[in-house]
Amino acid sequence: MDVDDLHKRRRLLNRDTIALFGPAWLVMMADMDASSYIGAAQTGATLGYGLIWLMLILIIPLYVIQELAGRIGIATKGGLGDIVRKNYGKRIASIVALPMALTDTVTYGIEYLGIGIGLEIMGLSIYYTIPVIYVIHILIVTRKKYSEAEKPLIIISLLLIIALLLSLALRGIIPVSSPLANPILIKPTAGYFFLLAANVGAVIMPFMIFFQASATGLKLGDLDGGHIRITRRRSLRIMRKETLAGAIVTELLMVIAEMAFAGIPHASHSSFFATPQQLGKVLIPVAGDFSPIILGIGLIAAGFIALITISLGSAWGIAESLNMKKKSYWIVYILESLPAVIAVLIINPSSMIAIVLYLLIFFVFALIAPLAMMWIIGRNKNIMGDLVLSRKNEVVYLFMFGLIIATACIAVAT
Repeated sequence: MDVDDLHKRRRLLNRDTIALFGPAWLVMMADMDASSYIGAAQTGATLGYGLIWLMLILIIPLYVIQELAGRIGIATKGGLGDIVRKNYGKRIASIVALPMALTDTVTYGIEYLGIGIGLEIMGLSIYYTIPVIYVIHILIVTRKKYSEAEKPLIIISLLLIIALLLSLALRGIIPVSSPLANPILIKPTAGYFFLLAANVGAVIMPFMIFFQASATGLKLGDLDGGHIRITRRRSLRIMRKETLAGAIVTELLMVIAEMAFAGIPHASHSSFFATPQQLGKVLIPVAGDFSPIILGIGLIAAGFIALITISLGSAWGIAESLNMKKKSYWIVYILESLPAVIAVLIINPSSMIAIVLYLLIFFVFALIAPLAMMWIIGRNKNIMGDLVLSRKNEVVYLFMFGLIIATACIAVAT
């Protein structure tokens, strides 16, 4: 192969990588949502750097599971709910999608609350801002195509990264001599296993699986319509690199959130994350006057990315499973998110925050049906064709699946 051919192949690869970029990255950034932010922060406040080891290890199951979701999207150019319904029946599709619908309704509340807290830090009342955010959220998901919503969300994801980095910079690194600086802490206590399981629950949520499969399939369909045709194998390689990069970045963001709150007095109690006033009290003495504002920006960015991504993933999964027409998707958006808005406005925020970590653990059990269904689809050659899971990939996937469920079971048992 001569130099010109090599340059041409590189240009095409770069073009294809840029064209396909988005679904895997966004779903990983949505993984660092308000609940994950709060979970990582409370972990740091309680255990210091003690669970950094876990967050880095979680890169592996996060990548393995989301890689299969992206692989299914590439192989079928369709959504997971649609694939299950067409190949296994409407009843099975509903069973797979129902846990996501239930968990997403709760997750919406946390995202709205996180955004509201961020805005209150800047002097804007939650009672005015939450309804406005709700309207903006619904307009985006109902009026814009996925490709149109994707670009601003990518920009917001960069804002999230910057905010978290600034939070850590303001907080500073704990000296190595401090007991809080131990990154590999093992404590056989109920509280330790509880936080361990909560962080596992934060790493993968049902909407993420549906979002990456559907968004990847839609993206490839749009590219085909625009006369950019990317082979299945090249699409797989590009998706894998993007998924791995996103998995690494999102878990590093979890580490940063843990480090930024490491050892902050009183913040180990979840209620301190319920209001900007309480956040200010615990952050300012160690991180300065600007630290609550930076945290607020991070919460707004994390919550907004998650709102849009959850809506799209959930609507795709539920609507496809029920064979709803696209013009009726707005029903799913409103029915899922409106109760969350009302709850945020009438329920004591500290009560909502207090149950976040418990919900993160039980979210793991909501993954059982969709994860099992993905495995069944991934090994079905009639559906996957040349992208069917190899025996080695299948074993790795099942091991990660079992490990995630076992962690939640241990936490519940203790």
